[in-house]
Amino acid sequence: MSTERNMEKFSPATDIVESEQGFYMYVDLPGVSKDALEIDLDENTLIVSGKAATALGEGEKFIDQEFCEGEYTRRFTIADVVDRENIKANLKNGVLELFLPKMPEVQPRKIQITSE
Repeated sequence: MSTERNMEKFSPATDIVESEQGFYMYVDLPGVSKDALEIDLDENTLIVSGKAATALGEGEKFIDQEFCEGEYTRRFTIADVVDRENIKANLKNGVLELFLPKMPEVQPRKIQITSE
């Protein structure tokens, strides 16, 4: 009998918020560490993938296990207004926060009024 288990496949829940400066994406990745996370940009496609693994300390064993190991994958189509060179990512407490800034030329701006 093999001890190798098939990993569950998940599409992580995601919230996307737009501001004047850009787009914030919040991707739910419980159990995924920074080292097990990949973020790739292929032309207009942003790909987020990661593996969640359960960790036991030395001398520990599971008596019951309801959380399972799994692979997360999600693809997003990125609009042309996104400044691809300045995308930022932060992983904290199982939530990946991505900031996709808008190109400066598409950000709202104030128009100065001059007098004659």
